[in-house]
Amino acid sequence: MSSLVAYEDSESEDEALDQTEGGASASVQAGSYGQNQEVVMCNSSKETPSPQSFTPNPEQAVFEYHGSISDRRVYSLQAHLQPPNCFDRSRTAQHKNFKDAAFPPSLPATQGKILPLHSVSHMSQSFGDRTNPAKRQSTVPSGVRPYIPKRQKLATSVKAVDQKYPAEQAMGNQTRESQILSDVSAIVKPYLAHKPVTAGIPRKLLMSLGGHQGPVNTVQWCPVPHLSHLLLSASMDKTFKVWDGAESGRCLRVYTCHSGAVRDACWTPCGRHLLTGSFDNTAVITDVETGEQVVKLDNQFKVMSVALHPSNPDVFLCGGYSSVVKAWDSRSRKMVKVYKAGIQQTLDILFLRGGVDFITSSDCVSRDSADRTLIAWDYQTTAKVSNQIYQERYTCPSLALHPLEESFVAQTNGDYMAVFSSQQPYRMNKRRRYEGHKVEGYAVQCEFSLDGTILASGSATGSAHFYDYHNARMLHTLRAHSQPCLCVSQHPVLPATAATCDWAGEIKVWR
Repeated sequence: MSSLVAYEDSESEDEALDQTEGGASASVQAGSYGQNQEVVMCNSSKETPSPQSFTPNPEQAVFEYHGSISDRRVYSLQAHLQPPNCFDRSRTAQHKNFKDAAFPPSLPATQGKILPLHSVSHMSQSFGDRTNPAKRQSTVPSGVRPYIPKRQKLATSVKAVDQKYPAEQAMGNQTRESQILSDVSAIVKPYLAHKPVTAGIPRKLLMSLGGHQGPVNTVQWCPVPHLSHLLLSASMDKTFKVWDGAESGRCLRVYTCHSGAVRDACWTPCGRHLLTGSFDNTAVITDVETGEQVVKLDNQFKVMSVALHPSNPDVFLCGGYSSVVKAWDSRSRKMVKVYKAGIQQTLDILFLRGGVDFITSSDCVSRDSADRTLIAWDYQTTAKVSNQIYQERYTCPSLALHPLEESFVAQTNGDYMAVFSSQQPYRMNKRRRYEGHKVEGYAVQCEFSLDGTILASGSATGSAHFYDYHNARMLHTLRAHSQPCLCVSQHPVLPATAATCDWAGEIKVWR
């Protein structure tokens, strides 16, 4: 006969153990065999024979472990015993080699394996001592987990949960430290608690950033204040990069999403994505941290300018070597609007305040230049609001919106910047011009400071020029580069700090 006793993590375990200890259905006894270890035997008979009246069958007295350690522990004691009158004295000589034959000492106590008999006796003793779990754990063989009361397991699990969260928090801190969108720069942090002061003019070189193999078309600081140490650059070498432009000056990541020259690039308002337009006919939204392409759209023309909608950043415009401007929704990845201008190419796009209207600049120059050089569009209806804005024979390679006033400026190939009203009928102020720099056919960009008091522009001579916006007086000329300076970007937080880029692929930070 064999007796099967199953131990599970349930309330019935205590009852099963009580019955086992009382000897109601099975009795566990040990017999001594000289130098050999003890043998555990279970007999279902009511009368328990003495150890001297019988001996077990060495081929059948086996202790086995069945089941999964994580689910349950089942201990099976099989001892097929013969009655006393059938005792074969010829087998008494076999018990000398009983341990070596049935229970090899080197056999590990694992699932489905035979365990040594001395382990069985220790386990039988631990089963009787249910009031001392610590003692039972010290006597249980390796590989077998003892029974743990529910109260003790509950206390252990609560303690494990308490220890888990600090480890996860520390791991999160380590991951955050290795990311691009990390903690605030030590140089930028002191200026975040105060309102932006009056913008200053940079005069000394802080650092020079080299790495692009072609002309750098644009540089732009991240608009999020606590991430404003990040500097974006887009180049004709088919790459765009993010730099630490405040402290180390090192390149944090290189993005190779395009197979053609990257003509324009900008940050999204959240600072976590970048929008780029390329000569490979695509516009791409890229994750700053991972470098993965979130959205890639084919415009079927070379993209020269991209612009995010100010009140709905999921919508953006693309213009370039085409007679149309396309509006895309990055969520559906579909073209939602088309603006037909009847021109050869669009040089720049500028949303006016609120995003109700926007301005496009084209390469269209006629005899009087009164038609289609600057065009105002109604974003919602795709209708032309005005195409008689600029009355002179010069193209306008770039546009910039004043951050506070209802006005915008246009960089012209007449070597000056003109100022216009951003409200209908978009009249040009003929009494105010910003002169002194050279454009000469380069896509020289212009930009306002955060408070709108300073207007900065690059120059074909390699200089960076800073003007007083209200009286059009030149404040300072910075000898920045030996090649044409294409862009000047003023820092949104740090006073008197700006970044410049040139036709040779060099980027410099000034303070």
